[in-house]
Amino acid sequence: MARTTRTRRRGTTTAATVLVAGAMAVSLLAGCTSGDRPSDDGRGQTHSRSQEPGPGESDRHDPMSTGSALAVKIDNVRAARPQTGLEAADIVYAEQVEGGLSRLMAVYATRLPEAVGPVRSARESDLELLRQFDEPTLAFSGAQGKLLPLIDKAPLHAESPSSAASGAYFRGGNKAAPHNLYLRPQRLYDSAPGADALTTGFRYGAAAEGGTPTASRTVRFPSARFTFTWSADRHGWLVSMDGTPTLATDGKRLAAPTVVVQYVKVRESRFHDFLGNNTPYTETVGSGRAQVLRDGREFEVRWQRATATDGTDFTTADGTPVNFAKGQVWVVFATA
Repeated sequence: MARTTRTRRRGTTTAATVLVAGAMAVSLLAGCTSGDRPSDDGRGQTHSRSQEPGPGESDRHDPMSTGSALAVKIDNVRAARPQTGLEAADIVYAEQVEGGLSRLMAVYATRLPEAVGPVRSARESDLELLRQFDEPTLAFSGAQGKLLPLIDKAPLHAESPSSAASGAYFRGGNKAAPHNLYLRPQRLYDSAPGADALTTGFRYGAAAEGGTPTASRTVRFPSARFTFTWSADRHGWLVSMDGTPTLATDGKRLAAPTVVVQYVKVRESRFHDFLGNNTPYTETVGSGRAQVLRDGREFEVRWQRATATDGTDFTTADGTPVNFAKGQVWVVFATA
């Protein structure tokens, strides 16, 4: 399960490094610009490997850090669909971004697809969400220059196109840039890290008694919506986004055995996109209400995550832990 990437070095994203990263991004992403606009929501900066390993530094991750999850930021506008590799994810998080649109974070542990994408940029709240995992790898296309130092200091392995192993990223498919950047996970991992990497606090097992029979559930963002429709034949919730069925690249409809609608505080962050729109910050530490959808039923629950390093507990009103169905989980962060 050993990874094959370079060891992440903290504190290397100085102002000089950001300038270097910006210069690298210009050449790297030259094929994905439109006029003078940067290719990724105005985020032309990439996490740059600014120097060769020094004395004592390895060209691989520390073996003690093997077995942690891979998280990939995935584009979710219409031009990016169908996405590649979503069906292999153990968890898919849906979050709000600028303009009320949505973006996905797919987490992989039990299996690695041949390719994942389109890969897009990181956000500040991703760092809090990922603290529940043990030094995960974050694959992303780039980030705002002011966010790069926070990514560099975070307890994760940052892998952007300019820092990842050779050949890990590629441009492909019939989509227009910037919706055509893909990741080969096998260039970052020798093998899937396994279910033990999913330190989310999720529990799996038989469903609780009760629940409300539910045929379909829709969650709305200001400029996006997710609909989950129960399919007894697939024993899962058929996924639709913005009114369109969500398909894998092989044309098969995505169906998640468990869907969580988690109500959280979505506030303004310190960052903006190149049009001046504020970047929302999704707070995933705290507590609140949620709904768990499984087996054609909806369960009203409470969620709690005491600190960033904790997973999230889902319980009934009397404190009984709630079990998820085995298989992929979608978590949609709705505004409380």
